[in-house]
Amino acid sequence: MAWFAPRSPVAPDEQTWIEDSIGWLVGQFGTAVLHRPVIEPTSACLPVAGFAGASNVRTVMHLVADAMAVPRDRLALEYVAGRPDRLLRWQHAYSGPAGHYHEHDGTAVITVYGGQISTPGQLVATLAHELGHARLLGENRIAGDRRDGEPLTDLLTVVFGFGIFSANAAFDYSADARGWRSRRLGYLTEQMFGYALARYSLLRGECDPAWATHLDTNPRAYMRQAMRYLRAA
Repeated sequence: MAWFAPRSPVAPDEQTWIEDSIGWLVGQFGTAVLHRPVIEPTSACLPVAGFAGASNVRTVMHLVADAMAVPRDRLALEYVAGRPDRLLRWQHAYSGPAGHYHEHDGTAVITVYGGQISTPGQLVATLAHELGHARLLGENRIAGDRRDGEPLTDLLTVVFGFGIFSANAAFDYSADARGWRSRRLGYLTEQMFGYALARYSLLRGECDPAWATHLDTNPRAYMRQAMRYLRAA
């Protein structure tokens, strides 16, 4: 019965944007990008002893850059150990990314704010997003003032195999000395990441990918919901 038909986890306009944007990204980078290895949060994929400090962050940046086909010799890192965090008790806030990208004399400069990163996964998600700018802005594929440039850069991380990290970092609910708080690290919601990962998986010919077990509870549930919806469409 129609009452029990699978439903999409995202709104129709979000669904259309994700579908169109993935198609555009594949058109830009070729279908081979869909068959790159999915990067998983394991030591086999990311053999790094730590994630704090400039030296470790640079090592992770180079590993992520290699996977995203960004030449190391056109990269520079600016590591900022801390960043003011003025969130109030119980405040819900959109914090923006824990990094920044700009170009200087043909070099992609990636700034990472260590004080905004509490897990290795958040670091990888941040670096993948900023290096995504190098592929889109640095290669003149989009204009700097494109309205959906930041969400598109998040979506690029999915297409390039870093969707697990981006989806898991999309929402953080944690406690500190000031109480509980929630924040978003990126520009897409967990629901949008779930739908994007489902579409990405099906484009790869995967109906039940083992890598999805690394997703946190919410994005994994949204991905499964989207898979049911897309298979029934």
